[in-house]
Amino acid sequence: MLALAAITPAFAQTTGSQDFDQQIVVTGTKTKGVGGVITPDTSKTKVSLSSAFIQHETPGQSIDDVINMIPGVSFQNNDPYGSAGGTLNIRGFDSSRIAQTWDGFTLNDTGNYAIYSNQQMDSELIDQVTVSLGSTDVDAPSASATGSTVNYTTRNPSEDFHVRVSGSAGEYQYFRLFGVVDTGTFTPFGTRAFLSASKATNNNVFNNLGKINKTQINGKIYQPIGSNGDFISIAGHYNRNINNFFGSVPLQHLGTATGTGSGNSFPTTKDGRFYDVADCLSGKTACAFGTAYDYRYNPSKTANVRVNSRFSLTDKLTLTADAAYQYTLANGGGTATANEGYNPVTGTAGYFGSTPYLGGVDLNGDGDTKDSVLVSAPSNTNTNRAIANIGLRYDFTPDQTVRIGYSLDYGHHRQTGEITKINALGFATNPFSSEDPIYDSTGHALQKRDRNSFAILNQAFGEYRGKFLDDRLTLTAGVRAPFFTRKLQNYCFATNTNGGVVCSGQNAATDQQIAIDYPNYQAPQKRTIRYNKVLPSAGVTFNILQPLAIYANYSKGLQVPGTDNLYNAFGFAPGTDGANGAKPETTDNFDTGVRYTTGKLQATVDGWYTIFHDRLASSYDLDTNTTIYRNLGTVHKYGVDADVSYKPVPEITLYAFGSYLKSKILDNVQATATTYYLTAGKRESGSPTYNFGGRIEGHKGPVTLGVEAKRTGPRYINDQNLPVVISGVQVFGAKAPAYTVVNLDARVSMEWTGMGKDTWLQLNVTNLFDKLYVGGFSGTTVTNSLTYAQIGAPRAVSGTINFGF
Repeated sequence: MLALAAITPAFAQTTGSQDFDQQIVVTGTKTKGVGGVITPDTSKTKVSLSSAFIQHETPGQSIDDVINMIPGVSFQNNDPYGSAGGTLNIRGFDSSRIAQTWDGFTLNDTGNYAIYSNQQMDSELIDQVTVSLGSTDVDAPSASATGSTVNYTTRNPSEDFHVRVSGSAGEYQYFRLFGVVDTGTFTPFGTRAFLSASKATNNNVFNNLGKINKTQINGKIYQPIGSNGDFISIAGHYNRNINNFFGSVPLQHLGTATGTGSGNSFPTTKDGRFYDVADCLSGKTACAFGTAYDYRYNPSKTANVRVNSRFSLTDKLTLTADAAYQYTLANGGGTATANEGYNPVTGTAGYFGSTPYLGGVDLNGDGDTKDSVLVSAPSNTNTNRAIANIGLRYDFTPDQTVRIGYSLDYGHHRQTGEITKINALGFATNPFSSEDPIYDSTGHALQKRDRNSFAILNQAFGEYRGKFLDDRLTLTAGVRAPFFTRKLQNYCFATNTNGGVVCSGQNAATDQQIAIDYPNYQAPQKRTIRYNKVLPSAGVTFNILQPLAIYANYSKGLQVPGTDNLYNAFGFAPGTDGANGAKPETTDNFDTGVRYTTGKLQATVDGWYTIFHDRLASSYDLDTNTTIYRNLGTVHKYGVDADVSYKPVPEITLYAFGSYLKSKILDNVQATATTYYLTAGKRESGSPTYNFGGRIEGHKGPVTLGVEAKRTGPRYINDQNLPVVISGVQVFGAKAPAYTVVNLDARVSMEWTGMGKDTWLQLNVTNLFDKLYVGGFSGTTVTNSLTYAQIGAPRAVSGTINFGF
């Protein structure tokens, strides 16, 4: 029997799902791919991109930018090189509703379910990425995935000793080094491993001030067991980003020149995209000294250890077991004006609203405690997380299979808001303020928020698959039963239901005084909130005639409120309406399509329909560093996706894709006790109405040339689909206009020089025609406030030389 891993690429999430799907291949038809694009033969609409596709993109590029070439996916990169984040949307699901997994382990933030595209694995090590456009697997340990899933897998170490080193340089002083050493098989048991490291730096692409600095280390040990695909692998990862914010500007055309302040505007010309932020040592009077958005850090440290394994217990019973540990320290935020004295109401130190009072600390060293001093005040998150997934698959017959299992996601995160000093350059003295906090006169670290949370998921799951009619008909039925527990402790007083707090730094005496002077505030407290739901799924695939098949799938999705939303509910007294936060959001997802697959041509057309219940939406306020939530009630979404890849001759590969999306909010959203936003019948904001594109790749001798293009449709700014009007003046239209971006890549193999097939030169040009467009933004409901959006990444040219031996 051939090893399963050698039969087909991994296109599922966990080892259990991968094993379950690969069993189709063992008993059925091999999954094919054309030009690095693969359409797995399942009842769900999935598209995979192999390393052959990924490796032609800009080296080190975020995998979330690479999947922008898949139908239904919309991604706006904040910079050309993938180290500064971006905005992901799939079929109208924003990133908080998309489960992003790595080797089967969830990467979404445990608190707000966000995806951080700049913290993903180095692209050179990714074997394959798969997007499940509208559903998740039954063993997915996710609290957020009401629909789509993105999963990428790490390549295995090679069986032979191998070294790969590459260097890249490009515009905006981009420089990147990457290296990996594969040990080859180094024990009698077939053990092999690799160790890699990379370093990437560049200037912020729109201003003269900020920098991007990224360091990453990866390693993996792979131990095959026997000859039937059993194995144990242990992998590790560390990533450190020290970046400045940049390029997020107000969507208005009536402000002053381009910039990140509320009085600035979105550029109307290509040259207008670039703006100066005055250096505080330059002597310019316009120096913002740390208050400007561009002075803020957006740093992160992430690490994980991943264990995947598969064991054939008998010829019919297979055990899969995965486990992981994840660590995160990250922040983002702005500044505050600290008062060296006491709060005038309580007569104490503490963080009141937007002002930290130090209670008699000479912060600026001028000999008194009467001053107000600018400090850095980011929002810090420190997460420690354990994940496990155990499954058993039993084959009653080659055509009848069932699996059962258990998933655990145990996340502990501390959300704090320590302040730290600002240096003479206008930057924080330490990007991680929790490592160097300012203490008040009583020795307590002042914080603008102070939370301790446990986000816990226990989940049982089961799935059946049967093949009938000479393997032409495949039926699947599954169920997952997640049990969520949210243990929340707020050490601060809640002042309102929008997340406002007053914090003492856990000073008992100060808390006692605050309770006396502000009796309407909700005191520091603990709450435990639980959710559970049974989520069924079912699918069918029918091979009408080889190679034509039809398929259909149904799945129930669930997203429980994130901890940010739940802490807003601390503004309600315990036991009152609203004290437990928003209702969980659920979806009913329907998919049906036609798939045609041969060695030269593969094509898929599918239609889908999703019904949201208690659709929760959120928007981020840049100035106040808060997130505002709104319930859109019932929302219907539907659309069509299609893709085709064709290899007419060995030297040419053609790929095209397209999507159309329609969303409809059924009701008007309540604004106040007596007023409503006019959202009934309107589209959701933030999602493109369509997208389409393609890639042409040609090979001739040592040269490979690829051109790819993507057209992204218009996106509504607000859920009322109306122009943005402030003080009676229209400052922006109802939509961000459609735009087209073209990328080019070229590679020259140096094998003809005798340097080996793994040595080449590569050129990448992103946004070839330097298109000006609106980048990522969060939609909103209101029409009378500014929305901030990233400026679309400009053209960038980079070159790479790669050596392999």
